[in-house]
Amino acid sequence: MASFNKLKNMLMLAFDWILYGAGAADTCQVTVTQPRLQEADYSTHTVFLTCTFSASGCSSSPPQVLWFRFLTNKHEDLCTPGCTDNQKYKVHYSSSENNISLQINNLTVEDNAVYICGIAFSDSSSPRSKQTGDGTVLTKTEKQHSNGNFIFMIITSSLLFLYSTTVFTFFVVYKKISSGRKLFRAIAQELQKQRYAEHCQQPDDLEDDTVYQNR
Repeated sequence: MASFNKLKNMLMLAFDWILYGAGAADTCQVTVTQPRLQEADYSTHTVFLTCTFSASGCSSSPPQVLWFRFLTNKHEDLCTPGCTDNQKYKVHYSSSENNISLQINNLTVEDNAVYICGIAFSDSSSPRSKQTGDGTVLTKTEKQHSNGNFIFMIITSSLLFLYSTTVFTFFVVYKKISSGRKLFRAIAQELQKQRYAEHCQQPDDLEDDTVYQNR
């Protein structure tokens, strides 16, 4: 905040230097009012920053309107009074209501800054004839994922996890069943081999008894 006030004081000195002029309206006093904060949604492409002023004891000639903005430890001249970028910035002035607005096109998050409105009656030598407002903090929010998209992502992740778990479980069970089948087949083959061997190797005395009985 201290750096902001220091830069603002430096800006006022530059302001007086640019717009200094001699005149008879020495009692001219100007007051400038700006809203403290203005927020813009991520979908906003054009924004209007408002500024109002009151003038007492000043000439009837229209004042000069200037706009500056403060970034990190520096300020930029936007319209002093001519705009540096006519495609990006445009000043609107209503003399009947003493209202001024700064139109900012192609708004991005890089335009987040403190915007200061200045009013100057250059034909007056009064120190109060050139004043600035306290500044408007412009904030554009970035696009966020909606709750619907977030819930959809959670459901999708859960279904993918469930599918992966099911496939893994099926694979493990299948491997166990296959192993059981192989073991059962090996046991059956071993039993079959034992029975075949017993059938082929009968005792000799059993064969002799059979021959004797036939005689």
